[in-house]
Amino acid sequence: MKRDKLVKAAEKLLEESIIYYQQRPVGTVAAQDSEQESLNYDQCFVRDFVPAALVFLIQGKTDIVRNFLVETVTLQKQERIIDCYQPPPGLMPASFKVESMGDKEYLNADFGEQAIGRVTPIDSCLWWMILLRAYVKATGEISLVHQEEFQAALHFILDICLGPQFEMFPTLLVPDGACMIDRPMGVEGYPLEIQALFYAAMRSARELLLPNEEGKAWINKINNRLGSFIFHIRFYYWLDIQQLNQIHRHKGDEFGEDVVNKFNIYPDSIPNWLTEWMPDRGGYLAGNLGPGRMDFRFFALGNLMAIIASLTSEEQSRGIMDLIEERASDLLGRMPMKICFPAVEGLAWQIITGSDPKNTPWSYHNGGSWPVLIWFLMAAALMVGREDLGDKALAIASPRLLEDQWPEYYDGKNGRLIGKAARKNQTWTIAGFLLAHLLRENPSQISLFSFAEDTEAAACAIPQR
Repeated sequence: MKRDKLVKAAEKLLEESIIYYQQRPVGTVAAQDSEQESLNYDQCFVRDFVPAALVFLIQGKTDIVRNFLVETVTLQKQERIIDCYQPPPGLMPASFKVESMGDKEYLNADFGEQAIGRVTPIDSCLWWMILLRAYVKATGEISLVHQEEFQAALHFILDICLGPQFEMFPTLLVPDGACMIDRPMGVEGYPLEIQALFYAAMRSARELLLPNEEGKAWINKINNRLGSFIFHIRFYYWLDIQQLNQIHRHKGDEFGEDVVNKFNIYPDSIPNWLTEWMPDRGGYLAGNLGPGRMDFRFFALGNLMAIIASLTSEEQSRGIMDLIEERASDLLGRMPMKICFPAVEGLAWQIITGSDPKNTPWSYHNGGSWPVLIWFLMAAALMVGREDLGDKALAIASPRLLEDQWPEYYDGKNGRLIGKAARKNQTWTIAGFLLAHLLRENPSQISLFSFAEDTEAAACAIPQR
């Protein structure tokens, strides 16, 4: 099928997914699948809306994005409630739905209290700040973010991200299911996806804060945090064959400030698959890192977002793309791209997922393939000058997406099977394809959501002990 026909079909479906509130467009539904029970797929999810919003901004359809931002500010929790089952101040909803009572409409928000597993949507407030910056860059309407309610929203989010904490790491501590992987998958602690989004969100906030006394105080806090944060991610999360050799020879149970194995990672924790899978060329950021624990799995969104936000160094960004090229059969397969690799199987699957029947090996979040990740791959590829990898992903996906009715995800080691519980006409699958196509046509649009090297925070870096 010719690309222009596919693009037109996707644009039509994206237009049909738009949600209206008081006769104004405010978002898009998660999916339009008439064959399955809607559950919450008839709602607008903050994270799902991001690729659609970026498509709308590039196409000049800015009203829907503005309306979304305005309405979500009104939904943000800003009251301190003495109830541990209520979301904390600053949290943005995971999703919202237009409801009616008589002849009046209202927005009903879900902060995770209705979600399967009652997972907390930590990434919603991070994506919200990234999208707010993209809107300002696309429209130049800085006056919107300078409004009192928007500045207050930023302060509330910063308060929960930069407030007092128990741990002594610059990374952000979160529970399991706090991001795109919103079912138990062992990503609690300091998962890479949240760290990459946290970094991009903090850099967004730094550009959006008013330069008054309170704003400058927050900017100083951001710079103090990010200076150490950049070093922490680039140095401690990075994995390549050289680093793997160092971990293999680590000594455990060292005490003192000048030890090499600071997180007490035991060499025997290196999984057998990695010693064969790690190529001689390239590397990637580990999925998680904490005391006595390193998650050696490759997580696509975190690694690609790290490139887009310039959280990785230029050399590391090239290394990640080299690894994707070297292991394309595993990571891209027949439908780009794997959300994580490899899948968790056997007893480990039972323990980590709770025997989750949706997260069986090589399905859904446990090694499934997600076409929405194509836009992240395209953006990262263009930033590193590896357009060939972005083109390859589009060439693989294009013949199947329309025929398969734009599924949410694919199953199997190579992504040949439509996900067993995948919704059809999934909006972010549609928007992800369109966004990748638009970025390939006009790479300058990457500036809406990307960042250059952070010299401001680097100047505030605190020497590591």
